[in-house]
Amino acid sequence: MFQKIAAILIGSLLISIGINGFLVPHHLLDGGITGIALILHYYFNFPTGLAMFLLSIPLFIYAWFYKRTYFFNSFLGLIATSIMIDWLTPLRTQFLLSIYISVILGGAIIGIGVGIMLRYKTSTGGTDLLAQFISDSISVNIGVIILIIDGLILTAGFNMLGINAFLFSSVNICIIGIITSKIAKPNIFLE
Repeated sequence: MFQKIAAILIGSLLISIGINGFLVPHHLLDGGITGIALILHYYFNFPTGLAMFLLSIPLFIYAWFYKRTYFFNSFLGLIATSIMIDWLTPLRTQFLLSIYISVILGGAIIGIGVGIMLRYKTSTGGTDLLAQFISDSISVNIGVIILIIDGLILTAGFNMLGINAFLFSSVNICIIGIITSKIAKPNIFLE
């Protein structure tokens, strides 16, 4: 239990640093619920962590009734990450690196954070939780489903981002996916 809580706190901290320190200064997106929350932040200045939490509520209600293991493995991660993202907003003006370095560092830091959480059978929930439900029901690899969902979210933000930020966000999502898969053990997602 101590290891899982430590993984949640460290993973949430890394995800929050990656988002606030490297993505937001360049108006880049992540995938999943975080990407939708960032779109809401860029368009309406809505707090990113709060948006993540609110957007995830329907998925967690579903998980509570139909897949309680998924609920328990992800809810604390969602709370910790949502709070830390909003708590660490001052980092948005601290690094101010080039977009090239920000994409690489941001993707690596977020990927490490997500990977640590998945290694200890926890996550931030969100669209990863949705992808798990879909994967369970139609027997498609969860990675393919996450990639499709992330692509749809990135495409939804295209008009706001413009072509450069869209391409850099695409690279960022790929880096996050690669690093996450290297850190997390295979086949452990919310067992």
